Amino acid sequence: MDMGLRNKTALVTGSTKGIGKAIAIELAREGVNVLVNGRNHEEVERTVNELKSEFPATSPQNAAADIVDTQQREALFEKYPHVDILVNNMGIYEIMSYEDVDDEVWEKYFRTNVLAANGLSKFYLPKMLKNNYGRIIFIASEEAIMPSGQMPQYCMTKSMLLSLSKSLSKLTIGTEVTSNTIMPGPTLSENVYQIIESLFPDDMAFSEKEKKFMTANLPQSEIQRFIKPFEIGRVVAFVCSPYASAFKGSPIRMDGGMVPTIF
Repeated sequence: MDMGLRNKTALVTGSTKGIGKAIAIELAREGVNVLVNGRNHEEVERTVNELKSEFPATSPQNAAADIVDTQQREALFEKYPHVDILVNNMGIYEIMSYEDVDDEVWEKYFRTNVLAANGLSKFYLPKMLKNNYGRIIFIASEEAIMPSGQMPQYCMTKSMLLSLSKSLSKLTIGTEVTSNTIMPGPTLSENVYQIIESLFPDDMAFSEKEKKFMTANLPQSEIQRFIKPFEIGRVVAFVCSPYASAFKGSPIRMDGGMVPTIF
């Protein structure tokens, strides 16, 4: 299906690996010119070259910057003053007990997972409204609405993104600009893959390792496997498309059945 995104420009934060890179790839597959972002200039350049090689009709660009840093964010705005699509994917997470989360940690997570995304949205949203087209997407987590208790500092910020997205959506009434949040469940990032590989014998197939891990640790998952990053990328591409203009301020669940539904 042609998503109608050819020649659009998208800034995808944290797009050199994991979910962010998968989103960048799927948008490029649809003809989008992706601004690849990350803190490491070499990693960003490598990803740009990969996209250019695989999707030669597109023009990916290096948007390396630490977007938590206000000055670097301002420099990014000066270099790329216009985007059609903003995917706020960058974020940090770590398993921590509530007792160990001090004020400094709370503030770090707030600055990184919320204020950086808000800063980008605040800059690009008025321009989208002026052009009467734009997509802002926040990548959250099922932890935003079903905290496990293992990452309270992370869950707090992901819940905030749901609220921020809906607040921004109220500013887009009657326009072709949308603001939405996608909430993936447990995803097979590079880091997760390595962890699962290390937990079981080397001669065991990964699919078997995955099955055993899910059964023991995530029995509430209805798909009983990790979500593949490209699956999230495809959903993001659709939500970015003109065919998804009815999604307004929506918390879009993609959790593999992790979260129980209340009727």
